[in-house]
Amino acid sequence: MTDTPESAPRRLLHQCEIAVRWGDMDAYGHVNNALYMRYLEEARVQFLAQIGASMDGNGIDPVVINVGCTFLRAVTYPATVIIKSYVGEIGRSSFMVWYELSTTDQPDQLCSEGYSKVVWMDHSSGRSVPLPENIRANIS
Repeated sequence: MTDTPESAPRRLLHQCEIAVRWGDMDAYGHVNNALYMRYLEEARVQFLAQIGASMDGNGIDPVVINVGCTFLRAVTYPATVIIKSYVGEIGRSSFMVWYELSTTDQPDQLCSEGYSKVVWMDHSSGRSVPLPENIRANIS
């Protein structure tokens, strides 16, 4: 995983596997770039549920304010992707999630690296709020 000067130590907090579907491929015969974002989204939703985040959109919930992905190696059907989610920089109301995506047949060869910044928001005010204590405890 690429380190940047502002990056904090990262801890692996979640891992999941997702089967690649035939329809995930594009005309070039590999998984379409947009699908990587779906894979990262699924990993993030599982991860957030694991740490106790509510995600009903009616109260104080996590939202994603940015996301990115670097493509390193093509994935083709049939395959199962492994997504490892790491927590990085933890702030007052947010934290970074860093992702590594590989496949079960070559788990030591990265196919992509990604990131997202997750912020806790009060949906009634539209403003960020401090991370709930249970979330902070589960990611620290």
